[in-house]
Amino acid sequence: MVLQNILRRHFLLHKSRKLLSVGADEEILAENINGKLIVTLNRPKTLNALNINMVRKLYPILKLVKVLSTGSSDERCMLLWDLFSMFRTVIIASTPLAPCGPRGSSSVLQSFKQCNSDPNVPFIFVKGAGGKAFCAGSDVVALSRSAQANDPSNTVHKDFFREQYVMNYLIGILKVPYIAVMDGITMGGVSRLLHNWYRIFINLKGCGLSLHGKYRIATERTILAMPETAIGLFPDVGGTFFLSRLPYSLGQFMALTGYRVIGADVYHMGLATHFVPSEKLKNLEDELLRTDNNLLSAERINHILNKYHMKENEIPKFGLEKRLAQIDHIFSGSTIESIFKKLRNNGDDFGKKQFDILSTKSPTSLKVTFRQLQIGLKMQFHEVFTMEYRLSQRFMKSHDFHEGCRAILIDKDQKPEWKPTSIEEITDEMMDKYFAPLQENEELILKKFEA
Repeated sequence: MVLQNILRRHFLLHKSRKLLSVGADEEILAENINGKLIVTLNRPKTLNALNINMVRKLYPILKLVKVLSTGSSDERCMLLWDLFSMFRTVIIASTPLAPCGPRGSSSVLQSFKQCNSDPNVPFIFVKGAGGKAFCAGSDVVALSRSAQANDPSNTVHKDFFREQYVMNYLIGILKVPYIAVMDGITMGGVSRLLHNWYRIFINLKGCGLSLHGKYRIATERTILAMPETAIGLFPDVGGTFFLSRLPYSLGQFMALTGYRVIGADVYHMGLATHFVPSEKLKNLEDELLRTDNNLLSAERINHILNKYHMKENEIPKFGLEKRLAQIDHIFSGSTIESIFKKLRNNGDDFGKKQFDILSTKSPTSLKVTFRQLQIGLKMQFHEVFTMEYRLSQRFMKSHDFHEGCRAILIDKDQKPEWKPTSIEEITDEMMDKYFAPLQENEELILKKFEA
């Protein structure tokens, strides 16, 4: 009863709505509307950029109240599940995430396996507040400061990546239909970076919240990019998996250059399952909410989404269509050096522009990203997060990540001094250290789970 009373204090119940995430900031709004779960990223002033508190609120939602086992007892998980089930909805646990090392992640997935779907929740609908962005990523300056603090008690730079990757994996294996509306900015990895360069920014954290889901809705306002190599990072949150599988070497092109994919091009590339005009999003959401839960089968959800999906002959043409062969020829190279060589020998403006862009990126990030996608093509979904976590922790100790944050986000002189200064200086042995396993108690190991 004590635990039940504690839990109740975290919920604000309305007559027709249940606002499940409650706090001073209310950065995550989770509402039960007619038995449907609507999740809103609610930091519009920061373009809904993720922070670790948001991740810790989102994870239990997406985990469908399969509260994390701390390793002490699975009975605790089931006890909390029994208490939560009386709300007939998905609710947010107030406890932080348990560690997800080799043992922790196994307990998480085992708990999830025991009770994967809530029959009272027909789908999860995720959107961003403010009308400008779906999600504009994480505060990488905070990650940089945490990594440089040399304080064993400051583990933000470890916890954020670990907890987010587990959440991203969970999105990819959910049985409950997951609908992500990528209306506006949906980008990769580095909050505030595009404010400086493009005036707008989308973070791969936004991609991690959307591109692993079953249904991914793009609009004419969608802007999607992975600009991590510009600050000495790499495209993460499962980018290894979906980027490496794009046709015409488009994933390599996006990951290395930070190319922005806009509007219908997100659909044409296969990153979105539907293209819906932004003016119709409210009607789409309303129809999903109006439909009786008992009628919301997978087929019915498909029917509603397809109803608002623009007719194929009316969708704007693929902006990169005329460049596909050229992109594939250049970015399908066997090494990053060969890509530079092809661009250097390419006489047109497009090739010259890409060469100039790559020349500004961190050489270490470029080489790591290229190898990352090569390896990722042969990996299973759960395996990529182990590799990405290793990379994330190696980058937290690298010169280029902190220098990129300094030059682009802190001092804003836009003149990072990369070390090494060229890709030719980076040896295979140096690369091997980035991909090598961490100490056993530091690893993130996710077991393959068939939903």
